[in-house]
Amino acid sequence: MSNPISSLPLAGVRVLDLSRVLAGPWCAMVLGDLGAEVIKVEHPRRGDDTRDWGIRVGSTETAYFNSVNRNKRSVCLDLQTAEGQRIARELAQQCDVVIQNFKFGGAEKLGLGYDRLKEGRDDLIYCSISGYDRRGPEASRPGYDVVLQGEAGLMALNGEADQPPLKFGVAAVDLFTGMYSAQAVLAALFERQKTGKGRHVEMALFDCGLMITSYYGLESMLLGEDPPRYGNAHPSIMPYGVYDAEDGPLVVAVGNNRQYERFCREVVERPDLVDDDRFRTNLARTANRDVLAPELRREIGKRKRQVLLERMTQAGIPCGEVLGLHEALTSKRAADAGLLTTYAHPEAGTTHVLAPPYRFDGARLPVRNTPPQLGEGTNDVLQSMLGLSVERLSQLKAEGVV
Repeated sequence: MSNPISSLPLAGVRVLDLSRVLAGPWCAMVLGDLGAEVIKVEHPRRGDDTRDWGIRVGSTETAYFNSVNRNKRSVCLDLQTAEGQRIARELAQQCDVVIQNFKFGGAEKLGLGYDRLKEGRDDLIYCSISGYDRRGPEASRPGYDVVLQGEAGLMALNGEADQPPLKFGVAAVDLFTGMYSAQAVLAALFERQKTGKGRHVEMALFDCGLMITSYYGLESMLLGEDPPRYGNAHPSIMPYGVYDAEDGPLVVAVGNNRQYERFCREVVERPDLVDDDRFRTNLARTANRDVLAPELRREIGKRKRQVLLERMTQAGIPCGEVLGLHEALTSKRAADAGLLTTYAHPEAGTTHVLAPPYRFDGARLPVRNTPPQLGEGTNDVLQSMLGLSVERLSQLKAEGVV
């Protein structure tokens, strides 16, 4: 896969990914996308849990696994064996960053905790991801995205007002925690350049889930109760959200009073909705949304989607289609941006992987390594990093360690 990027921001950084499922692997993938060499340690027989989730790709991968493990090598180690633990410690000694999301205390039981690994490596950056505060009363509770979405109040703010609480369509807490973790690791790497010292980065899913509530969270504190749920509408801007045209849904995002006036006069041809004092300003429109919303829905529903989109575009009003997921991924917009990569797969023929979202100097960072088959890098990595012989690797395989 050719790419005009001549150098990668994290080239020379090596990451040992001891994590599994989503938050930890997402953090490691971000670092890999930015140029780090990422070594993903997996169980020799079952691998990461997500190799068994979703639609199968070949014999050891799934779409779920592939979505979070590009730009990595897979090394199989049985960390329940003393020899597997010893090899993992040796690998960590040659890495800049270690990422783990074992159950609380699990890394320490395996001899892979921060205190053990930083011995002789003052500059090691070690990232622990857990469900809850590692120093709090719930430290031992496992963290699952759907549970955290409920406990962080995210379900309560999502969905329509007359419907029960609704989880996000993707594992938002896990994904945000992975991104926040990667940011913290990058900060620690930057600091290490000045101090020569590493850090123990500790991230909790509950903390990150609560951060996602953002303006809704602060509004709830001002109200002293949960803010109303608006579904696809916006709590503070009107009209702003998803509306049904005659032949399908579209997004209308009227951002200020000038746009609203153009929307009424040029798009839906209802100047009376501008002249009415109840709708003249955004604050007035939101206060009177129960009156205004039915009028707008009626006018939009009488017109074809393409007509509305063309009129809004001409009037300088942000708007767009509501596409299906497959439509979005196969759209010309996605293709022109190079966001979906097709690659040859030894078992599945060809398959897809999303490309990194980052651009540097106008060029998208490449998919250097496609999502790995289980254990594809075991021999190569252990030979090149630890100098293990072919004979020793064969012995370890016979013993079930690798």
